[in-house]
Amino acid sequence: MPSHLHRFQNSGNLHFLTFSCHDRNPYLNTLEIREVFESSLEAIRRRYVIRVYGYVLMPEHVHLLLSEPKRRTLDIAIQALKLSVSKQSSHHPFWLPRYYDFNVQNEEKLIEKLKYIHRNPVTRGLVSSPQDWKCSSFCHYQTGAIGIVEIESFWTASRREKLTVLTTASDPIHE
Repeated sequence: MPSHLHRFQNSGNLHFLTFSCHDRNPYLNTLEIREVFESSLEAIRRRYVIRVYGYVLMPEHVHLLLSEPKRRTLDIAIQALKLSVSKQSSHHPFWLPRYYDFNVQNEEKLIEKLKYIHRNPVTRGLVSSPQDWKCSSFCHYQTGAIGIVEIESFWTASRREKLTVLTTASDPIHE
């Protein structure tokens, strides 16, 4: 691995990130540690003012789709996230030291990465459908359900702006 990775941060792009547990151990395999991770991600989202567009927690790794933080830099925010989780875990070391970062520069790539994130548990044979994997943002996108982590989506923007989402069946114009 190169000793000096060049990351393209402060570009205004979204970032598709992947990082793994130490020695690819399945440290994220319990509900307790998954809740720790989600609570830590939400705290980091608030502290650094990051928008979370998607995530999935796999038994031994994580995929995230994030904006760049308004406070500090992405590498500092990820370091804080990993530190928060590892301090609350009995496994030491918890994480591998690095992470993979791919800049998402357009809507086509955004959709591609979200599909990859949400289908990862199915691809790995852990579940038969993305909605069966509870530690991801899929159910939010499907139903608008509010979880531990605030997901940046149409649902969230609608709630933020106090808009009512109407279906065509209940739309008085189409009745």
